[in-house]
Amino acid sequence: MRLTESSSDAPGKPSTPGAQDPWGTLPPPGARDAAGVVADVLLPVLAGGVIVRRPRAMALVERTGWDRRGVDRMRALRERYGPGPLPLTVRGRSYAMVLDPQDARRVLRETPEPFSPATWEKRSALAQFQPHGVLISGGQERTRRREFVEEVLETPKPVHDIAGRLTGVVREEAALLLEGAERSGQLRWAEFDAAWWRIVRRVVLGDAARDDTTLTAQLGALRSAANWSLASPRRRRLRSAFLARVRSYAARPEPGSLAERVARTPAAAGTDRAGQIPHWLFAYDAAGMATVRALAVLATHPEPAEQARREATAGQPDTPRELPFLRGCALESVRLWPTTPLILRESTAQTSWEGGTLPAGTVFALYTPYLHRAEPAAPYGDSFAPRQWTEETGQEARANPALVPFSSGPAGCPGENLVLFTVSTLLAALVEGHQYTLASHPQLRPSAPIPATLDHFALAFRVNPL
Repeated sequence: MRLTESSSDAPGKPSTPGAQDPWGTLPPPGARDAAGVVADVLLPVLAGGVIVRRPRAMALVERTGWDRRGVDRMRALRERYGPGPLPLTVRGRSYAMVLDPQDARRVLRETPEPFSPATWEKRSALAQFQPHGVLISGGQERTRRREFVEEVLETPKPVHDIAGRLTGVVREEAALLLEGAERSGQLRWAEFDAAWWRIVRRVVLGDAARDDTTLTAQLGALRSAANWSLASPRRRRLRSAFLARVRSYAARPEPGSLAERVARTPAAAGTDRAGQIPHWLFAYDAAGMATVRALAVLATHPEPAEQARREATAGQPDTPRELPFLRGCALESVRLWPTTPLILRESTAQTSWEGGTLPAGTVFALYTPYLHRAEPAAPYGDSFAPRQWTEETGQEARANPALVPFSSGPAGCPGENLVLFTVSTLLAALVEGHQYTLASHPQLRPSAPIPATLDHFALAFRVNPL
């Protein structure tokens, strides 16, 4: 997917505002500021990889502080132009950067009408590996698929019905991962990622898929193609092979897996029950990044690490538990380093805002690093504050419309609770009997602002049993 800056003075743009104006009446930024948005906000997101992260690009973004420039750019735009939304044209496509938390709340709450999650960009990318997924569906088809997904994932429940088996799977794989870490004295991303995918395949598809690295490699190749989906052809043969592999597990569902829930949950015609599974695999990959980043912060922040260890050792380890503080650590990881840096919604009708209107077909972009780090995220910003997500603070972060680690509204992540349970359970298994020292750069310190980028590929820990 390629975006380049075009003139902010689009041909045919009217000079006088009018409610019926099909082009919209909110004034665009100057050409230099529009180019700055492309250079400092859009390009690092695209370079790092929208659908699957690119290791070399992530290292470059971290080394150059590119994400921090994006946050600063958005802050300067709000100071110069007001709360927005701020329209700009990119390669003939109408975008609006959402600068105000209340506007972000509106866009997410008023989904899918008039703010559809199935943008052209998203449909082009995700169709590479999940052609019938909820996110790129519309109308009644989307409604039916979303209802089915929410039932399978038990969206409102903090502890899923499969939590007992899930806990066992997580602890088994964590024990094997820690055995290797104790032998070598270190834990690196490659070892963590391999263990994480074993957990994901077992939870989603069953134990038979534990070592099916071919399936994961196929998904990875399709996601790499999706990064450039607007410029690259569909890999239809590979997609067919991948989906056939997924469907083979769904056809022989193992007890306690999500595949079993898929098989026994009724669905309307056209739902494509097994066709929803690829998105869960895709979403769980981002959760692995959040987990290892949370571990990096805990390794460098002694007080939260001690509280996490107390919570991990407080109950029966094999019994499913909510683990609110570790859940807060996971949410803070996603707040500090959003796994979805740009949340996109495309308007299906002209929309009115303070100061003017924007036309149908405008893509509203929520740049989450800005919303999560700058003034909208006050008072925590660049600090690690897991308690803001817990009951003891009244879950103050949940009341802040700027903080959307799992999106929000009718198109918010239906698997949020299941993912957070998986991540917090794994973090508990990792920290209850081991101490970690961050052995990679950048070094994180409680007394210093947390960097805007943390390249998970480069993370390495020294591991010591307690």
